[in-house]
Amino acid sequence: ALLFIQRSRSRALVAGIAGVALCLAGFLFDRQAFLRSYLFAYIFWAGLGIGCLGILLLHHTVGGKWGMVIRRLCEAGARTIPFMAPLLLPVLLAMPQLYVWARPEAAHDAAIQAKAAYLNVPFFVARSVLYFAIWSFYAYTLSRWSRRQDATGDSTLAARMRALSAPGLLVFTFASTFAFVDWIMSLEPEWFSTMYGVMFVVGLVLEAFALVIALTIILSRWDPIGRYITPQHFHDLGNLLLAFTVLWAYLAFSQFLIIWAGNLPDEVPWYIRRLGQGWGWVAIFLVVFHFCLPFLLLLQRDIKRRANLLLPICFLMLAVRMVDVFWVVEPAFYAHSAQFHWTDLAAAVGVGGVWLALFFWQAGEAPLLPLQDSRLAGAPRETAAF
Repeated sequence: ALLFIQRSRSRALVAGIAGVALCLAGFLFDRQAFLRSYLFAYIFWAGLGIGCLGILLLHHTVGGKWGMVIRRLCEAGARTIPFMAPLLLPVLLAMPQLYVWARPEAAHDAAIQAKAAYLNVPFFVARSVLYFAIWSFYAYTLSRWSRRQDATGDSTLAARMRALSAPGLLVFTFASTFAFVDWIMSLEPEWFSTMYGVMFVVGLVLEAFALVIALTIILSRWDPIGRYITPQHFHDLGNLLLAFTVLWAYLAFSQFLIIWAGNLPDEVPWYIRRLGQGWGWVAIFLVVFHFCLPFLLLLQRDIKRRANLLLPICFLMLAVRMVDVFWVVEPAFYAHSAQFHWTDLAAAVGVGGVWLALFFWQAGEAPLLPLQDSRLAGAPRETAAF
């Protein structure tokens, strides 16, 4: 398992360096396209770490043996968050190129000026710093206590992690909701939705679940995970993947239904941009592969209990989540027709390679299972199904 992690880290780093080199070329030749692509890639990959933190807080709050086999992977993902903070600098330095409300001509737009107390550059930067401070505090505190539990076997640490995570889950939800309202929804400042931030956070937790479940399945071929993992673990994790798929679909459809029924001129343009001129095909793709197909597959008990069947579903969800982030972000810039620029791929590979290298580095810094936690020792014994 450790060899797999080391090899994956090296390969991710090589891919990241190559992608960053292409990004630099894109910055030199087409700065505007690069910035748009970078924002999309950053939102997806940084969101994976934020989603891992959400799962970690959920696990410590509600308990359950399902979280024991993925806890260390979630901790590794959450610990990438502080390293992603400096990678937001290109977005902050190029705010006038990305956000219309940050441009001088926004002073003449009455709709934007009505939100100027919130949408202004100093406050935007300060809020971003606050978000990363909150996420980093919970990520490092929980992982530090978890590693201390490994070293000491202190049974009181589980209660301390639960006491911190229960209110922390609420703080996390508010911080993450406002973060994505700032970073994405404000790309189109005339539009707003009270469901948008929560819907996006649910999507991030969904993609984080897909990643850690896929890696758990792969790592279960070796010890120590292979000694503890059972079909019941896969079944529970598959149910969680199904639950967040349904929750995302419910929020997305509710937002669409409310805006469609209201038919207000300051709300419908967001969907008009994303349902016409080629973007509509992407929307249909998301309906089929982000909800319908995973929903039907994950309803099947046998699929959820068999690792070799659950694994491709996890990879599908990761790929579709990237398409969804692209569909949400890019029409804010390319409203008249669906476009794909080569910098989109370069940024996705560059930022993704860096994030995965950080993730596997963190994953190799601690045992893959919290062996001193009594909840792991009480896991049911079954033969894993592959």
